[in-house]
Amino acid sequence: MSLSWLITNVIAALMLPPMLMVLIALLGFVLARSYKWLGRSLVTVAFLLLVLLSTSAGSRWLIRPLEAKSLPLISVKESQAQAIVILGGGRIYAAPDDDGRDLPNAQTLLRLRRAAQIHRLTNLPILVSGGSPEIAAVSEADLMARSLQEDFRVPVKWIEGSSDNTAQNAQRSVEILQAAGINRVFLVTDAMHMPRAKNIFQTKGLTVTPAPTGFHSQRPLMPHDFIPSAGALKDSHYAMHEWLGLLWYRLRHGSAW
Repeated sequence: MSLSWLITNVIAALMLPPMLMVLIALLGFVLARSYKWLGRSLVTVAFLLLVLLSTSAGSRWLIRPLEAKSLPLISVKESQAQAIVILGGGRIYAAPDDDGRDLPNAQTLLRLRRAAQIHRLTNLPILVSGGSPEIAAVSEADLMARSLQEDFRVPVKWIEGSSDNTAQNAQRSVEILQAAGINRVFLVTDAMHMPRAKNIFQTKGLTVTPAPTGFHSQRPLMPHDFIPSAGALKDSHYAMHEWLGLLWYRLRHGSAW
């Protein structure tokens, strides 16, 4: 397992829900011994935040500004892109319904589906990007390439299977593409992830046409969106991860962001 990937994920877990709220509540319990009002206030805030971010209505407060930066791609014909880049979004390990092979997860499949649509309209070559930070036998990029070929009947020209994060996705994909004379691409990833992914790819020298998928905040609110659920908390976790990622990249890359 990549040590840097593990450390990054441990730190992120402490800064994101639900662990962030647990830490705030624990701090409140400790402070309550000497500062009763402050301690109780922190526990109350932690509880209310957990409930709020466990609802779809609450998660959209974090998601909507990200997705507003990632408008759906309406027409592929207006772009001058020369290739399609797809970023990995995770895997299913040892799927028993597929002879124990690892498979792209649902999030990644949405990205592959969108890329396949664009490929059929443009016939542009495809690059898939995603490593195996957990030290799996097969990289995410290899899983994506296999799925595109077997499930979507779409060929893959380049496989970038050594990256552990979005910045490495960009750096290593750009090296492959620029060696092939390509500097304009369609970038396919989740709408929430697109602002960070687009920016880092552009800082590496590519002209990017975003092709986001997996939108979460487009439909109107419904009564059940105010009921807490694990799925909504997961969406809040994802959105906060992207906000923290944008902040971190802004600190690292300065005015380019």
